[in-house]
Amino acid sequence: MRRREFMTALGGAVAAWPLAARAQQKAMPVIGFLSGEGRAPEFYRGLSKTGYDEGRNIAIEYRVAKGDYDQLPAMAADLVGRKVDLIAAFGPPAAHVAKGATSTIPIVFISGDPIDEGLIASLAHPGGNLTGVSIITAELMPKRFELLSELVPQSRVFGLLVDPDASNAEAMIRHTQDAARAKGIELHVLKASGISCDEIDTAFATLLKLHAGALVVGTDPLLTLRIPYLVALASHHAIPAMYVSSEFAWPGGLISYGPSLKAAYREAGVSAGKILKGAKPADLPVEQPTKFELVVNLKTAKALGLIVPQAILARADEVIE
Repeated sequence: MRRREFMTALGGAVAAWPLAARAQQKAMPVIGFLSGEGRAPEFYRGLSKTGYDEGRNIAIEYRVAKGDYDQLPAMAADLVGRKVDLIAAFGPPAAHVAKGATSTIPIVFISGDPIDEGLIASLAHPGGNLTGVSIITAELMPKRFELLSELVPQSRVFGLLVDPDASNAEAMIRHTQDAARAKGIELHVLKASGISCDEIDTAFATLLKLHAGALVVGTDPLLTLRIPYLVALASHHAIPAMYVSSEFAWPGGLISYGPSLKAAYREAGVSAGKILKGAKPADLPVEQPTKFELVVNLKTAKALGLIVPQAILARADEVIE
C-alpha cells in the first residue's frame, strides 16, 4: 500500500473510532432521589461501597418535598419523564408515590412495614420493581414506653404524640395503649401533623393541662423534620420525652430507642448499587434492621432532675454526657 493511501485509511479509522466508542459506551447512570423530608448522607456511603460516587460515575437528580407531600406526585412524574435508571424513595409517602408512578424503573425504598403498607407482598421475595429497607417502628412502641416508665416511675400520666396522617399511626397508638394498660398508666393520645409547629404547640399545651409526667414521640417522618423544635419544647416545659432515634438524643433529647437510621440508609445505598450493576429488585430481599440503638442524654437528664437507673445505662449503646 502506498504511503498516501495508508495514511488516508488510517485517518478514516481514527476518525470513526470515537463515534463507535461513544455508541458502545454506557452513559453515566442517574438516580432519582425522592424524599418527603431531606437528603441522606449515609445513602451515598452505601452507594460508595458498591463502587458508585456522585459526580464520578453516577449522577443524582434530587426531588425533596420538605414536608409538603402534595408535591411528591409531580416530582415522581418528573423523574420518570427524565428516564432515570433508579428511584430512591425514602419514607412511606415517597415510596407509595414512586410505586404509583412507574412499574418498570427500579425503586429502592425505606419504609416502616412495607407489607402492611401495601408496597410489596413479601420481604424475602418482594417481586415487581421494588425492594429496599424495612424499619421496625410501631412494634417498638411498647419497648420505648417501658424504658421511659423506668426513667420516671413516679409518673402515672403519659402522652403519646403522633401524626394522625401517618400510615402506621393506628398501630403506634394500639401498641402504646397496650403497654400503658399493662402498667396501669393513663395514656393520652395527642395529634400533630408536623407540617405546622402550631399543632405541636397545641399538643404540648394539652399535655401540660393534663399534668402528664412524660411524653412518647411517634415515628412519623414529618415529626422528625421538627427535631430541634420538639426537643426545645420538651426542654422548655421540663417534660421527659422518649424519641425514636439518636438524631433526637444528640441535640438534647432525653432518650431514644430504635433502629439505626444511618445503617438503614447505607443498606439502601448498597441495594441501589447492586441494581445498577444488574441485579433485579424482585430478586433482592428487603433488608431488616439488625442494629437497635439505645441512647441516653445524661446532660438532659440532669437538667430535668432525673437520675437514670443503672439498668438503663448498662444497656445503653451511647451515653451523652
